[in-house]
Amino acid sequence: MPEVLLRLADVRINFGALKAVDGVSLQVAAGERVAVLGPNGAGKTTLFNAITGMLRVSSGSVVLDGKDITRSAPNQRALHGIARTFQITNLFFGLSVEQNLLLATRGLGKAKYSMWRSDLGSASEQEVVDSALERCHLKPKRDLTVKELAYGEQRQLELAMSLTSSPRLLLLDEPAAGLSPAERGVMANVIRGLPTTLALILIEHDIDLALGLVDRVVVMSQGAVLVEGKPDEIRRNAQVQEIYLGKPRRA
Repeated sequence: MPEVLLRLADVRINFGALKAVDGVSLQVAAGERVAVLGPNGAGKTTLFNAITGMLRVSSGSVVLDGKDITRSAPNQRALHGIARTFQITNLFFGLSVEQNLLLATRGLGKAKYSMWRSDLGSASEQEVVDSALERCHLKPKRDLTVKELAYGEQRQLELAMSLTSSPRLLLLDEPAAGLSPAERGVMANVIRGLPTTLALILIEHDIDLALGLVDRVVVMSQGAVLVEGKPDEIRRNAQVQEIYLGKPRRA
């Protein structure tokens, strides 16, 4: 059995009387792929913000590889091996694909403070950039500016940038949002091709896409975990069907 990489214990995030995340406990093993599903307002992205430190938990704990990071800042969690993407792309549109990746590569190192570094990248930085381009199917696009990319390619670039820190845990927040069916297929292949040692937590409203990419599914409703199970179990679960399809009307 792989060792537990991420452990959430009774995590709660309150906004006044609103319980946005209501007592979520969750374990993710090294290399495991997990989908977090649920309707809008279920608390999925808020849970991601608790894991990455963008929101401080009201109570409970977040432990990564045995280290309590509950009070750690987002940059400290990134250094510990957590990376994420967002629902809305946040890229440097006037720079090239390669330059975006080079900035991401330098972002966690001391070189980001240097005024005298070349913008070409060292051999080790270029190796990281080349690997990210290859994994995310962007090598032919490396010299294009971001504004020249199709939207699906921009989403691939955001994912590539998250890989430059060599994370152990990657959180993907709706990676297929706004993509065409063809672009969704490309994104699915990119995700399937990620290193098997990389733990992954995925939020995605395309249920069929999500269930085809993960080992386990956590379904949230009103800030709490409603049910967990294997993808096939979730497909057949009556509670899940009710959340997404509504209660069947009686004749």
